[in-house]
Amino acid sequence: MRLRHPDGQTVHLGYCTNVHPAEDLTGILAQLDATAVPARERLDADVLGLGLWLPAPLAAGLAASSTRRAKLRRELAVRGLEVVTLNGSPYRGFQTDGAKAEAYRPDWTSPRRLEYTLDLARVLADLLPDDAVRGSVSTMPLGWREPWGAAEDAAVRRQLDDLTKGLGDVVWQTGRAVRVGFEPGPGCVVETTAQAVAHLTQVDTDVIGVCLDLAHLACAWERPEDALRRVLEAGLPVVAVQLSAAIEVAEPGTAAATLAGFAEPRFLHHVRGPAGPVADDLPAALAQADAATGGPWRVHFHVPLHATLPAPLTTTTPVLREGLAALLGRGAAGCDHLVVDTYTWNVLPGQFRPAGPGALARGIAEELRYAREELVSLGLTPVDRSAVEIP
Repeated sequence: MRLRHPDGQTVHLGYCTNVHPAEDLTGILAQLDATAVPARERLDADVLGLGLWLPAPLAAGLAASSTRRAKLRRELAVRGLEVVTLNGSPYRGFQTDGAKAEAYRPDWTSPRRLEYTLDLARVLADLLPDDAVRGSVSTMPLGWREPWGAAEDAAVRRQLDDLTKGLGDVVWQTGRAVRVGFEPGPGCVVETTAQAVAHLTQVDTDVIGVCLDLAHLACAWERPEDALRRVLEAGLPVVAVQLSAAIEVAEPGTAAATLAGFAEPRFLHHVRGPAGPVADDLPAALAQADAATGGPWRVHFHVPLHATLPAPLTTTTPVLREGLAALLGRGAAGCDHLVVDTYTWNVLPGQFRPAGPGALARGIAEELRYAREELVSLGLTPVDRSAVEIP
């Protein structure tokens, strides 16, 4: 979906397809038919935006074949779907039980991470709508924080130089600009915006910036306004924003049984308090909790934006709203690529988990509706497109 900011910029809103487990093109298109298209229809939208996720082997195959890229663009267009941003954090196998820390590999010390990101940029250049100003690729926060030292920093510096050159080649070859945003995330080398600023000094800010995930920002206990000011004062652009909400609980010692329903084997659910880390996964945090355990805690479990959790749990949607207001509630739009990033639908506790593609489509549509209404409340205006051009 598209909205017009009062400053005249087009703001793109979509949902991230890393919620879907398929990893080949046939499977991805089938899941878009089952979920994205019905969600678009429920929203009565001419075009629905996707934060498309392509696993590394598929991205490499598409990057090597202009014919396959053209086919994918046509397949998206006939479904009323468009892509201005790709999620380049999960490398592959993201929706697999036991992924946990494997989701952070390969990291940015590895040439495989660089090549994957450049493959995504090459693919995106051909998927972009003709009237899109630019594309964006979000990527992981360098790597897991341990082990990490001077050798890893040096390797990343070389990789960033090569990334800059590669993105310049994409512009030269295609005429389309694609920027890469590094996404601060719990447990990683870059967990906070201060760490993002420290590690991304001297990058080419025409092509490299940050991707802000609003649940991650909440779990780092950063105020959105302060975080945005810090990033912008460092000269880093906000390349993309992931709209997400985490779990919050004021008194975790009295909520252990309810929180236990969110402990699952697929993803790490980091737990953070205002003073810092509690544990890198929810089960470890719960093992330390008793009735006297104080809070508050924020748990890195992305929950649907519109969800009401069982008491005493709440969500960090106030941080989401503050983030949107800081980015888009002022004279100029601070970012034009917004993606709803609830990748955890399929591991939610039973009462929230969708029973099949139809229920998932309804849930995603409600999240997008929630996000659209928040943006409209900030003065943005929905833009309808009466037709989709099929290349």
